[in-house]
Amino acid sequence: MSEVTTERVSRTLIVTIARPEARNALTIPVVRAVREAFTSAASDESIRCVVLTGAGGHFCAGADLRANMADPEVMARVDEYIEDFHGLIRSIVRCPKPTLAMVDGAAVGFGADLALACDLRIVSERAYVQEKFVGIGLMPDGGGTFWLPRLLGTARAMQLCMLADKLDGKTLKELGVAVDAVPAEKLHEAAMMLATRLEKGPPLAFAAIKASIYASWGDLDAALARERDNQLRLLKTADVMEGVLAFMQKREPEFQGK
Repeated sequence: MSEVTTERVSRTLIVTIARPEARNALTIPVVRAVREAFTSAASDESIRCVVLTGAGGHFCAGADLRANMADPEVMARVDEYIEDFHGLIRSIVRCPKPTLAMVDGAAVGFGADLALACDLRIVSERAYVQEKFVGIGLMPDGGGTFWLPRLLGTARAMQLCMLADKLDGKTLKELGVAVDAVPAEKLHEAAMMLATRLEKGPPLAFAAIKASIYASWGDLDAALARERDNQLRLLKTADVMEGVLAFMQKREPEFQGK
């Protein structure tokens, strides 16, 4: 079975990350496949909306730490890895079609940034978004430092990035980050109803709205570059090695600031 599936429903393309055994954590092949789906949708005039979701009760648990660390050349190629992940974010933001994250369960780490990169979000009541990078001594690197201050304000962005607090489905709706929060069994139906509304809307106007709103926010590429440079610096620290080891051993890390 493919780890990324696509399905056409009317004029909507549903892109599903299908690695439920790993809570849809991201490997490089998965990142590239999702990016290709968005890039193809961008140039397909018959597609009016793109929905991004995950299989098996979760949205995306971020980068697959175990799978990626199994690559013996991962540290030598980490800048390439980051560029692949950033390419996925750019493909979502630059897609001229409305993009909708259908979020059930966990949207953690880079998975949180994927959900935030979409134009709209609809979530289940059991869904949650969590920027969990600090747990292994890292920082958000999928645009989290760009999205969160703009969507929620500086104070809450600091809280979410530094304390790795969760935002549950109900709170996401209350804060206006999600269009709606519904019972998990109603999520697909609610998402497709919203997608149908978007399908029927004016595509040229939607593309212009997206371009204008994102332009008003400032330079996403500059934000991603800052995240990349800082993340590369952090990846060379002893704290990150301790964080990863603690994660693997399922214990609390002991960070030394080195």
